[in-house]
Amino acid sequence: MDKTTSNYLFTQLEYIRKEKDGIEFWSARDLQNVFGYSSWQNFEKVIKKAVVSCENASQSLEYHFIEVVKMIELGKGGEREVKDYALTRYACYLIAQNGNPTKDEIAFAQMYFAIQTRKQELIEKRLEEADRLRERNKLTLAEKLLSQLAYERGTDSRGFAIIRSQGDTAFFGGNTTQEMKDKLGVPKNRALADYLQTALISGKELATILTNGNIKNKNLQNADQIAKEHIINNDEVRQLLIRRGFVPEELPAAEDAKKVKRRIDSEGKKLIKKKREK
Repeated sequence: MDKTTSNYLFTQLEYIRKEKDGIEFWSARDLQNVFGYSSWQNFEKVIKKAVVSCENASQSLEYHFIEVVKMIELGKGGEREVKDYALTRYACYLIAQNGNPTKDEIAFAQMYFAIQTRKQELIEKRLEEADRLRERNKLTLAEKLLSQLAYERGTDSRGFAIIRSQGDTAFFGGNTTQEMKDKLGVPKNRALADYLQTALISGKELATILTNGNIKNKNLQNADQIAKEHIINNDEVRQLLIRRGFVPEELPAAEDAKKVKRRIDSEGKKLIKKKREK
C-alpha cells in the first residue's frame, strides 16, 4: 500500500470519528464507504461476523455495537430512516478483522483500530510490517506450488533444492543462498526469505510465479528445464529491481519475519485482554 493511499484512509477514518461524553465512536454507514463496500447488505454480513467474535470474547454487545437509526437524503429534499450502528474502536477492529483481507482499506483499518494511539507514524510502521508478512506468506504459497509442479514432473527433494538454490544465485548476482545467509546473519536452519526486505520478498514471489506459469505454458518436463526457467525469471526480476534502485545483495537484513508476526499477534491479544478486563 502506498503512502498516498494510507494518508487518505487515515484522514477519512479520522474525519468520520465522532465523540460524545469523552467516548469515541464510528457510524457503520460511514465505515461502509471507507472500507470499500458498495452494498450495505454485504457490509452488514461482516458486522454480524464481528458480533459473533465479540460474543466469543465475552464482550458486551450493547456497549460495542449500538443499533441506531440514521436519516439519509432522498430526491427532492426527502429523507428516510435506515438502520445503523454506533461502533466503538474495538467493534471497528473486529469488523476489520472479519472483512475482506484483499482490500487495502481493510488492511489499513486492521492496523488503525488495533493501535490505541492515533499517531500516523506508528500506524504506517505497523502497515509496513503487515505488508511484509503478507508478501512472505504469498512467497511461501508460490514456492509450495513450485515444489508440487516439480515433483509431478519427476523432480526429487534434492533436485528441488537445487532449483531453488540456482534461482537464489541468479537473483542475488552470483551469491549463493548460504552466502547471503552468512552476509545477513541469518541463523542456521532459518529461511533466507524471513530476513529479506519486502521488495526482495515480492521479487522472489514474482520470479516463482513466472516459473510456475511457464512450467505449465511451456510444458517443462524435468528438473534441468525447470531450473533453467527459474534462473531466467530470477535474473529478469533482479534486473527490474536494479533499474528501480534495489540491488538485492546490497540491501541490509530486515527484522526476522517470525518475530514481527509474534509482536503483531501479541498486540492483538493484549487489545482483546484489555477489553475483557473493562
